[in-house]
Amino acid sequence: MPDPAARDAAEEASAFSHPAVAPDATAAYGDHPDQVVDFYAPRDGRTRAPLVVALHGGAWRAPYDRRHLTPFVDFLARRGFAVANVEYRRGSGLPRQGGTAPVAGRWPETFDDVAAALDAVTDLAAAHLPQADPRRTVLTGHSAGGHLALWAAARHVLPADSPWRLPAPPELRGVVALAPIAHFGRAVELGVCGGAVTELLGGEGEYAARAASADPAALLPTGIATTLVQGREDVVVPYAVADAYAEASAKAGEEVGLTLLEGIGHFPLIDPAADACAVVAEEIAQLAW
Repeated sequence: MPDPAARDAAEEASAFSHPAVAPDATAAYGDHPDQVVDFYAPRDGRTRAPLVVALHGGAWRAPYDRRHLTPFVDFLARRGFAVANVEYRRGSGLPRQGGTAPVAGRWPETFDDVAAALDAVTDLAAAHLPQADPRRTVLTGHSAGGHLALWAAARHVLPADSPWRLPAPPELRGVVALAPIAHFGRAVELGVCGGAVTELLGGEGEYAARAASADPAALLPTGIATTLVQGREDVVVPYAVADAYAEASAKAGEEVGLTLLEGIGHFPLIDPAADACAVVAEEIAQLAW
Protein backbone atom coordinates (compact mmCIF):
# COMPACT_ATOMS: atom_id res chain seq x y z
CA MET A 1 0.00 0.00 0.00
CA PRO A 2 1.69 3.27 -1.11
CA ASP A 3 2.13 6.01 1.45
CA PRO A 4 -0.75 8.50 0.91
CA ALA A 5 1.43 11.55 1.48
CA ALA A 6 4.11 10.31 -0.89
CA ARG A 7 1.53 9.48 -3.56
CA ASP A 8 -0.08 12.89 -3.20
CA ALA A 9 3.31 14.62 -3.50
CA ALA A 10 4.13 12.63 -6.64
CA GLU A 11 0.76 13.39 -8.19
CA GLU A 12 1.11 17.08 -7.40
CA ALA A 13 4.61 17.18 -8.86
CA SER A 14 3.35 15.58 -12.08
CA ALA A 15 0.42 17.98 -12.41
CA PHE A 16 2.64 21.00 -11.84
CA SER A 17 5.46 19.78 -14.10
CA HIS A 18 3.81 20.99 -17.29
CA PRO A 19 4.74 24.44 -18.58
CA ALA A 20 2.06 27.10 -18.54
CA VAL A 21 0.22 27.52 -21.83
CA ALA A 22 -0.37 31.05 -23.09
CA PRO A 23 -3.95 31.96 -24.04
CA ASP A 24 -5.13 32.99 -27.46
CA ALA A 25 -6.77 36.10 -25.99
CA THR A 26 -7.33 37.77 -22.63
CA ALA A 27 -10.17 40.08 -21.65
CA ALA A 28 -10.99 42.03 -18.50
CA TYR A 29 -14.33 41.88 -16.72
CA GLY A 30 -13.35 44.56 -14.18
CA ASP A 31 -10.65 47.03 -13.23
CA HIS A 32 -8.63 44.87 -10.81
CA PRO A 33 -5.63 43.00 -12.31
CA ASP A 34 -7.17 39.70 -11.22
CA GLN A 35 -10.46 40.39 -12.98
CA VAL A 36 -9.54 38.76 -16.27
CA VAL A 37 -10.49 35.77 -18.39
CA ASP A 38 -8.08 33.91 -20.67
CA PHE A 39 -9.54 32.34 -23.81
CA TYR A 40 -8.34 29.20 -25.60
CA ALA A 41 -9.63 28.31 -29.05
CA PRO A 42 -10.38 24.69 -29.97
CA ARG A 43 -7.22 23.21 -31.45
CA ASP A 44 -9.04 21.06 -34.01
CA GLY A 45 -10.24 24.03 -36.04
CA ARG A 46 -13.89 23.83 -35.05
CA THR A 47 -15.80 26.99 -35.87
CA ARG A 48 -18.52 26.34 -33.28
CA ALA A 49 -17.50 24.48 -30.15
CA PRO A 50 -18.95 24.06 -26.66
CA LEU A 51 -17.66 26.64 -24.19
CA VAL A 52 -16.05 25.31 -21.03
CA VAL A 53 -15.68 27.92 -18.30
CA ALA A 54 -12.93 26.84 -15.88
CA LEU A 55 -12.24 28.01 -12.33
CA HIS A 56 -8.89 27.12 -10.80
CA GLY A 57 -8.32 25.86 -7.28
CA GLY A 58 -5.69 26.57 -4.67
CA ALA A 59 -7.77 26.98 -1.51
CA TRP A 60 -8.77 30.51 -2.59
CA ARG A 61 -5.21 31.60 -1.68
CA ALA A 62 -3.17 34.20 -3.57
CA PRO A 63 -0.12 32.07 -4.48
CA TYR A 64 -2.31 29.81 -6.64
CA ASP A 65 -3.53 31.55 -9.77
CA ARG A 66 -5.00 30.48 -13.09
CA ARG A 67 -1.62 29.64 -14.63
CA HIS A 68 -1.41 26.26 -12.92
CA LEU A 69 -4.66 25.25 -14.65
CA THR A 70 -3.48 26.18 -18.15
CA PRO A 71 -2.13 22.71 -19.09
CA PHE A 72 -5.55 21.27 -18.24
CA VAL A 73 -7.29 24.09 -20.13
CA ASP A 74 -5.06 23.44 -23.15
CA PHE A 75 -5.88 19.72 -22.87
CA LEU A 76 -9.58 20.59 -23.18
CA ALA A 77 -8.88 22.87 -26.14
CA ARG A 78 -7.05 19.99 -27.83
CA ARG A 79 -10.17 17.90 -27.25
CA GLY A 80 -12.19 20.36 -29.31
CA PHE A 81 -13.59 22.68 -26.66
CA ALA A 82 -13.48 26.46 -26.53
CA VAL A 83 -12.30 27.36 -23.03
CA ALA A 84 -12.49 30.39 -20.76
CA ASN A 85 -10.03 30.29 -17.84
CA VAL A 86 -11.24 32.69 -15.15
CA GLU A 87 -9.10 34.57 -12.68
CA TYR A 88 -10.56 36.05 -9.49
CA ARG A 89 -9.40 37.80 -6.34
CA ARG A 90 -8.10 35.48 -3.66
CA GLY A 91 -6.74 35.87 -0.15
CA SER A 92 -3.59 37.75 0.69
CA GLY A 93 -0.13 36.35 0.08
CA LEU A 94 0.58 36.49 3.81
CA PRO A 95 -0.72 34.30 6.64
CA ARG A 96 -2.85 35.63 9.44
CA GLN A 97 -1.06 36.35 12.68
CA GLY A 98 -0.05 33.02 14.12
CA GLY A 99 -0.94 31.18 10.92
CA THR A 100 1.30 29.20 8.60
CA ALA A 101 -0.56 29.52 5.26
CA PRO A 102 -1.70 32.57 3.29
CA VAL A 103 -5.23 33.74 4.01
CA ALA A 104 -7.88 31.91 2.02
CA GLY A 105 -10.17 34.12 -0.03
CA ARG A 106 -11.65 37.57 0.39
CA TRP A 107 -15.17 38.29 1.45
CA PRO A 108 -17.03 39.44 -0.55
CA GLU A 109 -14.56 40.05 -3.39
CA THR A 110 -13.96 36.40 -4.33
CA PHE A 111 -17.70 35.91 -4.83
CA ASP A 112 -18.13 39.32 -6.47
CA ASP A 113 -15.56 38.35 -9.07
CA VAL A 114 -16.90 34.90 -9.89
CA ALA A 115 -20.41 36.31 -10.28
CA ALA A 116 -19.17 39.18 -12.46
CA ALA A 117 -17.01 36.90 -14.60
CA LEU A 118 -19.85 34.48 -15.26
CA ASP A 119 -22.21 37.35 -16.06
CA ALA A 120 -19.71 38.77 -18.55
CA VAL A 121 -18.25 35.64 -20.13
CA THR A 122 -20.80 35.20 -22.93
CA ASP A 123 -20.24 38.71 -24.27
CA LEU A 124 -16.48 38.47 -23.78
CA ALA A 125 -16.37 35.16 -25.63
CA ALA A 126 -18.37 36.63 -28.51
CA ALA A 127 -15.72 39.32 -28.87
CA HIS A 128 -12.57 37.29 -28.17
CA LEU A 129 -13.45 33.65 -28.88
CA PRO A 130 -15.93 33.55 -31.76
CA GLN A 131 -15.53 29.77 -32.05
CA ALA A 132 -17.39 29.37 -28.73
CA ASP A 133 -21.04 28.35 -28.68
CA PRO A 134 -22.48 29.86 -25.48
CA ARG A 135 -25.63 27.76 -25.88
CA ARG A 136 -23.47 24.78 -24.92
CA THR A 137 -21.67 26.09 -21.86
CA VAL A 138 -20.32 23.76 -19.19
CA LEU A 139 -18.87 25.08 -15.96
CA THR A 140 -15.96 23.25 -14.38
CA GLY A 141 -13.53 23.85 -11.54
CA HIS A 142 -11.00 22.00 -9.42
CA SER A 143 -10.90 21.90 -5.62
CA ALA A 144 -11.71 25.44 -4.43
CA GLY A 145 -12.59 26.18 -8.04
CA GLY A 146 -14.99 23.25 -7.91
CA HIS A 147 -16.70 24.95 -4.99
CA LEU A 148 -16.95 28.17 -6.97
CA ALA A 149 -18.36 26.34 -10.00
CA LEU A 150 -21.10 24.73 -7.90
CA TRP A 151 -21.81 28.06 -6.22
CA ALA A 152 -22.00 29.95 -9.53
CA ALA A 153 -24.50 27.43 -10.87
CA ALA A 154 -26.68 27.92 -7.78
CA ARG A 155 -26.96 31.71 -7.75
CA HIS A 156 -30.67 31.57 -8.58
CA VAL A 157 -31.32 29.83 -5.24
CA LEU A 158 -29.26 32.20 -3.12
CA PRO A 159 -31.08 34.02 -0.30
CA ALA A 160 -33.40 36.71 -1.63
CA ASP A 161 -31.28 39.54 -0.25
CA SER A 162 -28.03 38.28 -1.77
CA PRO A 163 -26.38 40.72 -4.22
CA TRP A 164 -25.27 37.72 -6.31
CA ARG A 165 -28.72 36.19 -6.75
CA LEU A 166 -29.95 35.61 -10.29
CA PRO A 167 -33.65 35.81 -11.15
CA ALA A 168 -33.49 32.57 -13.15
CA PRO A 169 -31.12 29.61 -13.50
CA PRO A 170 -27.95 30.36 -15.47
CA GLU A 171 -27.90 29.09 -19.04
CA LEU A 172 -25.63 26.10 -18.53
CA ARG A 173 -25.57 22.62 -19.96
CA GLY A 174 -24.22 21.60 -16.58
CA VAL A 175 -21.39 21.57 -14.07
CA VAL A 176 -18.47 19.17 -13.73
CA ALA A 177 -16.88 19.81 -10.33
CA LEU A 178 -13.48 18.17 -9.75
CA ALA A 179 -12.64 17.19 -6.17
CA PRO A 180 -14.75 20.17 -5.07
CA ILE A 181 -14.98 21.67 -1.60
CA ALA A 182 -18.67 21.08 -2.02
CA HIS A 183 -19.97 20.66 1.53
CA PHE A 184 -18.68 23.24 3.99
CA GLY A 185 -19.81 21.47 7.14
CA ARG A 186 -17.98 18.27 6.24
CA ALA A 187 -14.93 20.18 5.01
CA VAL A 188 -14.68 22.10 8.28
CA GLU A 189 -14.99 18.87 10.26
CA LEU A 190 -12.11 17.40 8.29
CA GLY A 191 -9.95 20.53 8.42
CA VAL A 192 -9.71 20.68 4.63
CA CYS A 193 -6.85 22.88 3.40
CA GLY A 194 -5.88 24.01 6.89
CA GLY A 195 -9.15 25.73 7.76
CA ALA A 196 -9.49 27.50 4.42
CA VAL A 197 -13.29 27.27 4.39
CA THR A 198 -13.65 29.28 7.59
CA GLU A 199 -11.09 31.83 6.39
CA LEU A 200 -12.91 32.24 3.09
CA LEU A 201 -15.98 33.46 4.94
CA GLY A 202 -14.05 35.91 7.09
CA GLY A 203 -13.30 33.76 10.15
CA GLU A 204 -15.23 31.85 12.77
CA GLY A 205 -17.24 34.88 13.85
CA GLU A 206 -18.70 35.28 10.36
CA TYR A 207 -18.94 31.66 9.27
CA ALA A 208 -22.46 30.82 10.42
CA ALA A 209 -24.05 33.95 8.95
CA ARG A 210 -22.28 33.73 5.61
CA ALA A 211 -22.35 29.99 4.94
CA ALA A 212 -25.97 30.17 3.76
CA SER A 213 -24.80 32.34 0.85
CA ALA A 214 -21.60 30.44 0.09
CA ASP A 215 -21.97 26.73 0.84
CA PRO A 216 -23.11 24.75 -2.23
CA ALA A 217 -24.67 22.13 0.03
CA ALA A 218 -27.00 24.84 1.38
CA LEU A 219 -28.04 25.89 -2.15
CA LEU A 220 -30.05 22.89 -3.29
CA PRO A 221 -31.76 21.86 -5.44
CA THR A 222 -30.42 23.82 -8.41
CA GLY A 223 -32.06 22.08 -11.35
CA ILE A 224 -28.68 22.20 -13.13
CA ALA A 225 -27.16 18.93 -14.34
CA THR A 226 -24.21 18.31 -12.03
CA THR A 227 -21.43 15.75 -11.96
CA LEU A 228 -18.71 15.46 -9.35
CA VAL A 229 -15.45 13.70 -10.25
CA GLN A 230 -13.46 12.58 -7.24
CA GLY A 231 -10.41 10.46 -6.50
CA ARG A 232 -11.01 7.95 -3.74
CA GLU A 233 -7.43 8.41 -2.47
CA ASP A 234 -7.65 12.21 -2.31
CA VAL A 235 -6.02 13.44 0.91
CA VAL A 236 -6.41 17.15 0.07
CA VAL A 237 -10.20 17.19 -0.31
CA PRO A 238 -11.29 13.73 0.84
CA TYR A 239 -14.08 12.03 -1.08
CA ALA A 240 -16.22 12.24 2.06
CA VAL A 241 -16.79 15.91 1.15
CA ALA A 242 -18.19 15.08 -2.29
CA ASP A 243 -20.19 12.23 -0.81
CA ALA A 244 -21.75 14.60 1.74
CA TYR A 245 -22.76 16.96 -1.07
CA ALA A 246 -24.33 14.08 -3.00
CA GLU A 247 -26.27 13.07 0.10
CA ALA A 248 -27.46 16.65 0.63
CA SER A 249 -28.58 16.78 -3.00
CA ALA A 250 -30.54 13.57 -2.63
CA LYS A 251 -32.26 14.90 0.49
CA ALA A 252 -33.21 18.00 -1.50
CA GLY A 253 -34.77 15.81 -4.18
CA GLU A 254 -31.99 16.17 -6.73
CA GLU A 255 -29.67 13.50 -8.07
CA VAL A 256 -26.10 14.44 -8.92
CA GLY A 257 -23.55 12.26 -10.62
CA LEU A 258 -20.56 11.16 -8.56
CA THR A 259 -17.75 9.57 -10.53
CA LEU A 260 -15.37 8.04 -8.00
CA LEU A 261 -11.96 7.09 -9.40
CA GLU A 262 -10.15 4.31 -7.60
CA GLY A 263 -6.46 4.72 -6.82
CA ILE A 264 -6.56 8.43 -7.69
CA GLY A 265 -5.79 11.42 -5.51
CA HIS A 266 -6.38 15.14 -5.87
CA PHE A 267 -4.20 16.33 -8.73
CA PRO A 268 -4.54 13.76 -11.56
CA LEU A 269 -7.94 15.26 -12.38
CA ILE A 270 -6.17 18.28 -13.90
CA ASP A 271 -2.98 16.53 -15.06
CA PRO A 272 -2.93 16.02 -18.85
CA ALA A 273 -0.48 13.15 -18.35
CA ALA A 274 -2.96 11.22 -16.18
CA ASP A 275 -5.76 8.96 -17.38
CA ALA A 276 -8.08 10.68 -14.91
CA CYS A 277 -7.89 13.87 -16.96
CA ALA A 278 -9.36 12.04 -19.96
CA VAL A 279 -12.23 10.88 -17.73
CA VAL A 280 -12.88 14.51 -16.81
CA ALA A 281 -12.93 15.55 -20.47
CA GLU A 282 -15.44 12.80 -21.23
CA GLU A 283 -17.72 13.92 -18.38
CA ILE A 284 -17.63 17.44 -19.78
CA ALA A 285 -18.33 16.16 -23.29
CA GLN A 286 -21.36 14.22 -22.13
CA LEU A 287 -22.95 17.43 -20.90
CA ALA A 288 -21.69 19.73 -23.66
CA TRP A 289 -22.66 17.68 -26.68
